[in-house]
Amino acid sequence: MLPSGDDEHAQSRQMALEESALAHFELALESLLREVTEHARLSEHHWRVLLAHDGPALAELQRLRDLKAQPESWLNWLVVQLERLHSDDGAARRATHNPAVIAVGNQTGLREQLLDNLQAAKREIGALRETSLEW
Repeated sequence: MLPSGDDEHAQSRQMALEESALAHFELALESLLREVTEHARLSEHHWRVLLAHDGPALAELQRLRDLKAQPESWLNWLVVQLERLHSDDGAARRATHNPAVIAVGNQTGLREQLLDNLQAAKREIGALRETSLEW
């Protein structure tokens, strides 16, 4: 990721960078879905439609739906973040620096979560591509 600087606008720039990276992750998901379903000649390729419970009955999509249903999976995390991204509040959050508040646990930032989940997605995408090529 790009450095956000250290002036008074650094946090806003960091949030914008994180949300743009998340939007690129969404584009990558759409591209993946188009790639693994091209043999089915679907008319719709939006992730919300294809990953819905009543979406097209394809093995690759069912595999992704099952993955999305797992709370600790990269796809579940991504869908939650994309819903937040498209909401009025957005996905990025400002860091709070209130000395009266006690920090709870190891809360990783959106940037670290993006990187971790992107790595997990890359592993899964390789397996999905192999399955898709068999068709």
